Amino acid sequence: MPTTRLRRRTGRGDAPARSSGRASAPSSLYRRRALGLGAIVAALAVAVLLSLAHGANPVGYDQVWSALWSRDGSEASIIVWTERWPRTVVALFVGAALGVAGALIQALTRNPLAEPGILGVNAGAGFAVTLGAGVFGLTSITGYLWFAFLGAAVTTVVVFVIGSAGGGTASPVTLVLAGVALGAVLNGFSTFLTLIDPETFRAFRNWGLGSIDRTGLADTLLVAPFLIAGLIGAVALAGALNSIALGDDLAASLGTKVARARVLGIVVITLLAGGATALTGGIAFVGLMVPHVVRWFVGPDQRWIIAYSALTAPALVLVADVLGRVIARPGEIEVGIVTAIIGAPVLIALVRRREASGL
Repeated sequence: MPTTRLRRRTGRGDAPARSSGRASAPSSLYRRRALGLGAIVAALAVAVLLSLAHGANPVGYDQVWSALWSRDGSEASIIVWTERWPRTVVALFVGAALGVAGALIQALTRNPLAEPGILGVNAGAGFAVTLGAGVFGLTSITGYLWFAFLGAAVTTVVVFVIGSAGGGTASPVTLVLAGVALGAVLNGFSTFLTLIDPETFRAFRNWGLGSIDRTGLADTLLVAPFLIAGLIGAVALAGALNSIALGDDLAASLGTKVARARVLGIVVITLLAGGATALTGGIAFVGLMVPHVVRWFVGPDQRWIIAYSALTAPALVLVADVLGRVIARPGEIEVGIVTAIIGAPVLIALVRRREASGL
């Protein structure tokens, strides 16, 4: 019964309900999705190889391959394992977290142009790090981590409380309004503090641009459990998000506990976006652009959107990081700047497509 209603509502021949199964969707759609998934996995593998090979000191692909299987102490092996591999792992974790967080936010708010920043996550993390640098003198990534994560979590909770005030349950509109307003206020305070004491916040300004080169494996391992928990939680919420995308009333009639799903979704978003922001600072457009592009290809089923976003976003972050290293060699451009440059024209082209803009 629920499957029939959902299929009639979407009118796309797709079946996002959990009970629908493969048999109810056109086999051609599943083949397209499966082939696309294979292509993305291949693209991600190529992006990893590019990340290991290119930088201030280029390493041949054959040397990269040999170094991966034999840590022989050669120059290529040292470069691959001590410089390139840590930042590649960071990009994989951060990209997956931002991509899935964007998909969750767009599903929960039913806003195809939403991203982690719209709920104030990035602004909260940045403000907490600003306070940590100004009050406690933090200068290292390890010191930033917990302040950024705590700031993101507190801000998300405050946004949810403000969005729920007066109505009992937070609606997508009130959540977005509360997130945008609180984010603007926190960004203003952060900018004010950095302007009155530029020397103290010099290191923080680089962190705020979104960079993965200063984050090591040890820092990543501190945050990885939160990111993995968030990814698992996103997969578990996919069925409920399919119902919520149809509207709260219809979702409730289908048996989905909307309020509980929304609260759990915000917790998962905090884990993913807060952890990623803590590691690298704000990387723009990944959480906005990737789910938007993915939805155009796989349709409205959140299970496929989450799976595709978890693989596509890391590939985008890796390619952006490689471009930043190649363009400015022997220096580099922060990955957050490159993703913004790539993302803006792509997003403008996509939002002009009616099919790609709707949820």
